[in-house]
Amino acid sequence: MSKDIWIFAEQRNGILMNSSLEILGEAKRLAEKSGSKACAVLIGNNVSQLSQELINHGADIVYLIQDPLLEKYSTDGYSKVFVDLAKEYQPNVILFSATHIGRDLAPKIASQLHTGLTADCTKLDIDEEGNLLQTRPAFGGNILATIKCPEKRPQMATVRPGVMQKLPKEERKGEIIEIKPKISKEDIRIEIVDVVKEIANAVKLEEAEVIVSGGRGLGGPEGFKLLEKLAKLLGGCVGASRAAVEAGWISYDHQIGQTGKTVRPKVYIACGISGALQHVAGDSVNL
Repeated sequence: MSKDIWIFAEQRNGILMNSSLEILGEAKRLAEKSGSKACAVLIGNNVSQLSQELINHGADIVYLIQDPLLEKYSTDGYSKVFVDLAKEYQPNVILFSATHIGRDLAPKIASQLHTGLTADCTKLDIDEEGNLLQTRPAFGGNILATIKCPEKRPQMATVRPGVMQKLPKEERKGEIIEIKPKISKEDIRIEIVDVVKEIANAVKLEEAEVIVSGGRGLGGPEGFKLLEKLAKLLGGCVGASRAAVEAGWISYDHQIGQTGKTVRPKVYIACGISGALQHVAGDSVNL
């Protein structure tokens, strides 16, 4: 059993997801604290050019797994090669970003490795025994629970996007280990015939530099129309508290807090928000 900290380096169409670089930065911090290495597992086809980018963002080792059968994401294919790799190298910790793919892949891998999984973490630490301290919202976001798994390895967690901070890109040296996967068409039960991209109007709160948020104090949905005008003038986005979302005044994708999104804006304007812990926890910089 090694002491290494692994992350799943999620890429889509040959582009690394920013959330993967965030958890890589956190893996590097944990690895330095525990005297281990930060490792990235990169899966796909014709994605070798991303290996050095991962090293430049903090990876000591990149495990590169390429095969034509892995060009498009599939739960069966990715979990098969990841589990085989984990059984061979036996890491101490494996981290995933809590994206749609991460939330799908991590439980499958945890089940096959017969270990636990803590979902949607907002804070991570590691103790002297190498136990991962995983903090996440619990009981509807009313408390923060810190979980550790002293008996099972590897320790696995998904991490909410926007919570961790990626390291600045620098010229670094690292090791790239190319893995020849043992995978066949029979291992993948679902055939992806085509991928149709939908033009979404999703709110990119995690990337916004200016956020204007509203809460119960606005008195109703009409108040958010004013906030939208202000946010547009400032070149920002509109956020909301849980109370405003639950009242039906604005959609959930605007919610900031323990049960919503975590943000890192340069300017945060709160209107009619009480400042409860559950909301304040959603701004990892300003509040």
